[in-house]
Order: sequence, then structure tokens, then C-alpha cells
Amino acid sequence: MDSGVPPGPSRQRLAAAGRIPLAVVVVDGDGLVSHWSTGARRLFGHSKDEAVGQPATDLMPVAGALAAEERGVAHGTYDTEDGGGPELHGRGSYATAGCAALSERGRDRLDVVWWAYPLIGPGPGRHLVLAADAAQFKGDDVDGRADTRRISPAFALHTEFPDAEVLARRLPDILPNMGPAESSRIVAQVLELGYPVLEFSHHDRVPVTPDWGVPRRPAGRGGLTDPVDEDGNPRRRAAPRPELDLEYAAVRERLEFLNEVSGRIGSSLDLARTIREVTSAAVPRFTDFAGTHLRAAVLAGEGFPDGPPDVTTVWHRVWVEHNDEPGRWDDTVPVGEAIAFPEHTPFFQCMVTGEPVLIPRLSEEAGDRISAEFEKRDLRPLINHRSMLLVPLKARDVVLGFMVLMRRPDRQPFDDMDRTTGAELAARAGLVLDNARMYTYQENVAETLQDSMLPQVPPHMAGCDIATRYLPGARLGRIGGDWFDAVKLPGSRTALVVGDVMGHGLNSAAMMGQLRTAVQTMATMEMPPAQLLRNLDDLAQRLGELYLATCLYAVYDPIRSELQIANAGHIPPVLVHAEDGRAEVLDLPTGAPIGVGGVAFETATVKVGPGDRLVLCTDGLVEVRGADIGDGLAALCASAAHPAASMDHACDTIIRALNTREGRKDDVALLMARLNGIPDRDVAEFHLALDPREVARARRLVRGQLLDWELPAAVETAQLMVSELVTNAVKHARSRRVGLRLVRTDALLCEVIDDEPAPAALLNAGRDDEFGRGLRVVSTLAREWGSSSSAGGKTVWFEQALARKVRARSNGS
Repeated sequence: MDSGVPPGPSRQRLAAAGRIPLAVVVVDGDGLVSHWSTGARRLFGHSKDEAVGQPATDLMPVAGALAAEERGVAHGTYDTEDGGGPELHGRGSYATAGCAALSERGRDRLDVVWWAYPLIGPGPGRHLVLAADAAQFKGDDVDGRADTRRISPAFALHTEFPDAEVLARRLPDILPNMGPAESSRIVAQVLELGYPVLEFSHHDRVPVTPDWGVPRRPAGRGGLTDPVDEDGNPRRRAAPRPELDLEYAAVRERLEFLNEVSGRIGSSLDLARTIREVTSAAVPRFTDFAGTHLRAAVLAGEGFPDGPPDVTTVWHRVWVEHNDEPGRWDDTVPVGEAIAFPEHTPFFQCMVTGEPVLIPRLSEEAGDRISAEFEKRDLRPLINHRSMLLVPLKARDVVLGFMVLMRRPDRQPFDDMDRTTGAELAARAGLVLDNARMYTYQENVAETLQDSMLPQVPPHMAGCDIATRYLPGARLGRIGGDWFDAVKLPGSRTALVVGDVMGHGLNSAAMMGQLRTAVQTMATMEMPPAQLLRNLDDLAQRLGELYLATCLYAVYDPIRSELQIANAGHIPPVLVHAEDGRAEVLDLPTGAPIGVGGVAFETATVKVGPGDRLVLCTDGLVEVRGADIGDGLAALCASAAHPAASMDHACDTIIRALNTREGRKDDVALLMARLNGIPDRDVAEFHLALDPREVARARRLVRGQLLDWELPAAVETAQLMVSELVTNAVKHARSRRVGLRLVRTDALLCEVIDDEPAPAALLNAGRDDEFGRGLRVVSTLAREWGSSSSAGGKTVWFEQALARKVRARSNGS
């Protein structure tokens, strides 16, 4: 190895001296051994079971100074002729090194060189100690004389020596029972604090290169099978060296397996795909059968499971992987089955304790006993004489599921090392599954929240048909501030709204909900569009400085065949003329966005014809980064003018044409209304005097009109409700006239108009009261009813459902 030592006759020997067996020990803040490697057992003569949990001072000569005060980096010196030297110094943020001697009865004197690193991690005062037998450096010099050079353990930047990182790369392999995350953290600290070197005679430095490591066990000796490449061919192995440590080989083997598994699982946040990856990763290298079960709440994306599992907990077998003949397991353990596991089974033990359950070999008696706990299935042919390992899938100490792993009888059974490997596999899989579960849950919450905020717009309103679409801008951010709405107004009118709150996420969605509610409330008060936007702007300023939104508000009157529209910074609507199929962008006064404040809004009136289509959308549909918005509006006009069989098909045509453009990332809200209008023959208006006798006349007028419309079944109920409303109007009106209007659509609409602005209200009439029951009669008989007020008076209306045959006849008239 090129160690960077100056050329000379001792260069080769010095390089070889740097490749030494190392003992690796971790000492906790209380001075107790927490990790003890095989090299430590060989050097100090104590097994891992004897060492872990014992005071380090009783086991190692280098541990005596672990509690000493911080003194910086101490370089001890070991003289190969007379021995001796200082002990370990330093406890804190500096690495320390030194030499020590160990004399025990029955053993030769042991001279040790060591390097110690303070560890950053759980609990203060932890140290990583590297130690080696200094006796291996004794010997003759190149001229045959006794080697009297002085040797000092020291530190250097790991970049000073080519390939010096070999210690850092392989250190995690021999840290017993230490996870990859913690061992990687330790390696980073070693490289930062200084790479261990041996300093010969104060001028020659050799990096410490550990002499350990072997290929994995020969085939057939261990539980893991040979890894294969993408084509299924065995990967090449280095030729085994029998003198190397088989214990390390097994550890190395399993670490490589876990690293490979970690690279395969968690490639997506899709829960179903993650489950398949986790299950398939173990077969066939680690096990012959793998089945994954998840709690129903996890699989359904309902959030974190509540409480520990018990006999009533339902588990879903979500995936099974095996290398037996196809179909062998399908009937007995089918994928998708929901099952509650009996109490006296190893499966129940695993899911309740949250600990792995190892059964090295299932005897016929044990297999029969387990199979007997399950009704209507015979597990014996599948589990008897097999080795079984059950590992829980946990996150935040809650069991989300568990994996059933089994090996065939002709394979090496699971052992304690396999249990550790399986537990580590399950820990990594549990973390990945929990991430997928949280993503699925959050996505479901976002979708539910968004759906709850967007209205369920009916496809048919008085005189118009409506279709809508909403598309989130990004899969990871389904909650947005785009919205649409359609509000039923008196006089068979419909308010059509589309808005876009600036920004994304929960704040935008919350503001959207507030603004949408405000628009609905003000719309039913019959505010003119400009006044409604003015009030909405005031509300946004009171809610906060960051409340900004664009909004387009239109009121369609199907009797007058006109639109009244006001715009607050929104993109203009598109009107498609039914007569010639021409689509145009309406030229409207554009006000500032809602929330700016101090800006006037204007109402524009647009005449429309029967069958014209009005298209309202948010800018996410027409605006693409780097492109002119005019091009997007032109594309919208072209796609909106395309003939379509229905309103839904027309919306889909627009979405296909514009939503697939590259660069679109914003939310999209689309509302299309076909403005059918209401023919004059379906509208009847009458004027009544302020005379109580006019109530009887109103009843006659209603009867005659309904018979003309061939609605005899609706006459009696309509007469009763009209007489109640006209009676109230005649009693409370100020002028000499009351208006009565009947409108026939898919329902019968009746409106009574007077000049008293006080809204009509339900009263609690007592047994002896002569008045106050009229609106209760209307509320009971009508499909819907309401009252709206304006400066000129009020309108009280009701809708009466029509029988299906009657509606069909009236629609055909």
C-alpha cells in the first residue's frame, strides 16, 4: 500500500505495520462498555457477553482515563525497548491517543496502542476506542539489529494518505448491533477529528489500515443466498480465504443484504407499491416466503392507528411473495384477505409485543396447534417443519403491521443473527411504510377538504345548464384557493362565480372558504355585481393584509336574456354564440384584485341568446410560465367553440386541449353555463291592487294559468300558497300595487313582489292567534321558498315540484 512514507529500506515494513487487527469498543457516559467487537475479544480476552455493560476500566488498560479532564489531543509514546507510556487522556470534543500496558495473572504482559474519539449522539461522554497489540511492531531492523524505534499513535487528515478511508468504509461492518445511521454518524466524526496513524521515530507516518474482513460464507453455510444481477445470474464473489473470520463474514453478508434492500424499497410514496417492494425484497435471498399484513386503518389511509392491537384488530394481507410452485399459497393465504388473528398464536404475540418471534423449526405438534386456531383452512402442509420468523412493522412505537417470513425445511433455519437482520429489515420497512401512510392520509385529508369546500353545483338551474371541473395543480398540494359556485337567486336568476385566491395550501383554502361563503350570503341579498365585489373587498381587508384574490361575478337573468358581470382582477370570460359558433373574450372593465382596497368596480350588461355558452375559469387553465396569456385565451376560445354532444363533453374538450400543455402547475377551476333562457310562453305576470278581494282574484289567475299550461295537478297546492303570500303582501305593502309572477321550468316558480323592504319571516303563532301561519303553510308545502329584500321592496317566492308526467308534458308544449 502506498502510505506516503518517504522512500527507504524500511518503507515496505512500515506500510505493512499499518495493516493491523483492531479492537473496536464503544464506552458510554457512565464508563460502561456498550459495544465490543470480535477484535476486542481477541485482544483483551473477554467475550462480548462478558464485556457489554461492565466498567471499561476493568477490561481495558486504555479506559482508566476516560473520566479525566479534557486536555486536548495527547500523543502518548511507546518505547519498544523499555515499555511504558501514558494512559488515555481527554474527554470532550478532541480525539486522544496513547499507549498502555496490561498485566494480568496467567497472561503475558500486553502492550497496547490506542486512539479514542468522543462521540456526538445520545447521552454525553461516549467514546469510540480503537486499540491494537503493540507487540506486533517489535522485531529486527533491516540490518539485523533490534528495532529500537519509538512508536507513537497519532492523528492526521485522512486526505493525506491515498486509500486511507478504508477504515472509515469498513468501520460500520464491525460495530456490533449498531444501525447504519449511527455507525455512519460515528465514521463522519472519525474523519473529522483525525485519521489514526502510527508515527515511527517522529517522522515516518503510516495510516492504520484494519486487517479484517472476508467474503460472505460459502454457499450452503448461511441463511442468505447468493445475490444475483438484473438477469438473474449469480454475482461474482472473491475467492474465500479460510483463515478469515466467519463471524465477520455473516455480519458483512447481512449488511450488504440490508443495504440492497434499502436501495430497493421506498422508491415512491404510493402505499401499495411500497408494500410490494418491502415484501418482495426479502425473497429469495433472505427467506422463501414473505407475507405482509397491515392494520385496516393504515391501509385505508385513515391516519395513525388508535391504541395497541388486540384480538379484535382487523389485519389485511396486502402482499405475498414466495419461491414455491405457483399458486400453492393462493387458496390458504389469499392476498386481500381481512383477518383477526387468534390470541394463542405467534402472530398475535408479535403484533401485541411489537417484538420479533423466532421459531427455528416448526415441529408437527407446533404446526398442528397453530393451524387448529384458524377455522376453515389447513396451514399444516405450508408451515410444518419450516423455520418461521415474525417481525413487526413499527413506527413511533406503534405496530402498523407485521411480516411473516418462512424458510423451507431444506434450508438453514433462522437463527439469532437472522432475527436481528429481520428486525432491522422491518425497522427500515416500517419507516418507509409510515412515510407512505402519512402521505396517503394527508392526500386523503387534502382531497376531502378540497371537495368539502367546492360546492356540488346542480347540473340544471332555472333557464341554464351547468358543468364544472376542478383540477389540483400538483399531486403533493391538492389544497388550493381556486373555486367556482352557482347560486339560485329570486326571479329565476342564477349567480355564476369563479375566483382564485393567491397562493396555495391551507391558508389559501381557508381564505377561499371564507370568501365563497361571503359571496353566497351577499348574492341572496340581491346585491348588484359591482356592489358585491366592493363588499367582498372590504371583507378581505378586514381579514388580513395578505388576503388577495381575483373574482368574476355574473348574474344571469333567463327571462330578460342578459348577463350582469363585474370583474375583480380576474381573467375575462369567454362567450360562445349558439347562432354561429363564434367564441369571443368579453371585453369587461377590470378592477383590482379583492383585498387591494380603494378601487371601484363596474357592472357590465351583456345581451345573450338562447343556447349561448358562458365559460368562466381561473388562470391556471390559460396561463403557462414563459408564454403569453393571450395565447392561452385564444386556445380557450378555440376549444370552447368546438362542437360537443353535452356540457360535460364540452368541459372535457377544453381540459384536454389546455391542461396537457407543458409547464402548467397551477390549480384549475372551470365553470361552463349554457344560457337556455326561459321563453315568454312560460312566464306569466300579473298586477294586483291593495285590496283583500284581490286574494280571490289571485287564486283565479293562478288556476287559469296552470290549466293553460296543462298543470291541473298543481292547481290546488299553488292556489293555497299564493293566497297566503298575496294576503301578507296586501296587508303590509305601502303602494297600491302587488306583483305576481309565475314561471314554468322543471318546477313551478311563484313570486310575490311588494314595496315593503322588511323581509318575510316565520312566526310562532299561538293557538288563539289569528295571523302568523301563512309562511308555515308555504314552508310545509313548497319544495323551496325564500325572501329577498332590496331598496325598492321585497320578493317572497316558492318553488313547487311538478309530477314527472306533468313536467314532461309541459316541457314538450
